[in-house]
Amino acid sequence: MKIWKTKSGYEIYQLLSGRSNVFFLKAKGINILIDTSTKRYWKKLNVKLLRLEISKIDFLILTHSHHDHASNANRIKQYFGAKVIIHTEEATYLENGKNPLIKGTNFITKLIVSFGKSLFSKMKYERCKPDILVEQQYDFEKKGLKAKIIHTPGHSVGSVSLIVDNEIAIVGDTLFGVFKNSVLPPYTSDNIEMLRSWKKLYETGCNYFLSGHGKEKSRKDLENSIKKYSSILNLEINEN
Repeated sequence: MKIWKTKSGYEIYQLLSGRSNVFFLKAKGINILIDTSTKRYWKKLNVKLLRLEISKIDFLILTHSHHDHASNANRIKQYFGAKVIIHTEEATYLENGKNPLIKGTNFITKLIVSFGKSLFSKMKYERCKPDILVEQQYDFEKKGLKAKIIHTPGHSVGSVSLIVDNEIAIVGDTLFGVFKNSVLPPYTSDNIEMLRSWKKLYETGCNYFLSGHGKEKSRKDLENSIKKYSSILNLEINEN
């Protein structure tokens, strides 16, 4: 199990990998789970939590409401008492166990989307009622944590990222950790919004970005993709 530690002693555990990554933040007695993977991985996720002797989860943050991130949300809420946090734009999808629509960013994924819209709409999951809705930002400062949720649309309209101690960002599918020379996900809702979200993440000062798929990405990886796709999309991105 991979673990990252910040200067304040916060610990981030990677509980699941493969189909989708699931992360767990342990900080000052507060337990936060980020995403839940698919229902197929529920038993494995539960075992990992039990191995860490977790009987209570204070918050479940859903980076977005696609089934491979949110399918076990209701179980986490019921079994661990978690308050479920999601962006306001994705709340209705979560409440209905549905997936927000996206577009492909390359030839293959564009083809998949064009032929698979009906299939994608059938990938339903257990409904879950959220407890806390995020708009632009949700700060955990009142809980004594140097952590905040920020809105990072682009993969989906309501995608969010968790910024931990201004060192590590847990970003869902806003960045993709599978490809060596790019952080661009294979699916987006809006490429321009994606670029703006990358800039926003870059400006947090974080050095590591933990994606919902694949491996961690560095600050340099993000910087390179900002430069590359700013040129492709003719969008001016100011880098300070």
